[in-house]
Amino acid sequence: MTYDLYIGDRTFSSWSLRGWLMLEKFGLPHRTHMIGLYSGTMAEDMAPLAPARLVPALKLPDGTVVGESLAMAETLAERHPDAGLWPEAPAARATARWLCAEMVGGFTALRSACPMQLSHVNQGFAVAEDVQRDLDRIETLWAHAAKFKTDGPWLFGAYSLADVFYAPVCARMVGYDLPVSEATRSYCMTTITDAAFQTWRAEGQKVTYDPFPYDMGLPQGPWPA
Repeated sequence: MTYDLYIGDRTFSSWSLRGWLMLEKFGLPHRTHMIGLYSGTMAEDMAPLAPARLVPALKLPDGTVVGESLAMAETLAERHPDAGLWPEAPAARATARWLCAEMVGGFTALRSACPMQLSHVNQGFAVAEDVQRDLDRIETLWAHAAKFKTDGPWLFGAYSLADVFYAPVCARMVGYDLPVSEATRSYCMTTITDAAFQTWRAEGQKVTYDPFPYDMGLPQGPWPA
């Protein structure tokens, strides 16, 4: 049983990162296929997956195509109930679903102002009020998740889909050196130093760009080791 995952660029495609992590981190066998997100071939590449039109998209072993990350997550959790994609305790599981749903539908100011990039740290980024409100809301949600936390460094203790959905948020907090609490920054470092995340980033760094997308015109520091 092998899944086919269709993704965009690894350095910039936050949703592709989510799609890959939900397979990679839970040991679900998969093949990865690149879609021309920046080459101008995206519509052509996605045509066989219609009506899916965005990455990531998932093709199940029986050929069924699933678009949208939250639908992919629930499908995989349903098909692999023993893989631990959601927290085991009912209250924690419900809360994790809440956090993922709010991620999908919210934080538009943060996502717009700080496009995910895994190349370097932008220094001196000016945080607008709406971005700060998003950061405050995320920290509130993460603190709420901690009430259900078991042993482990992740949002609910053990790694879950909640950590999948917030991994690109961590990348943004690090990549723009955003003002967050020490506890939040520690969790972000746990995320970006995880082996799977590092594998994803290393593959992305093999690709060079001229010009570099999302150049903020700011001084650049090294990405944390």
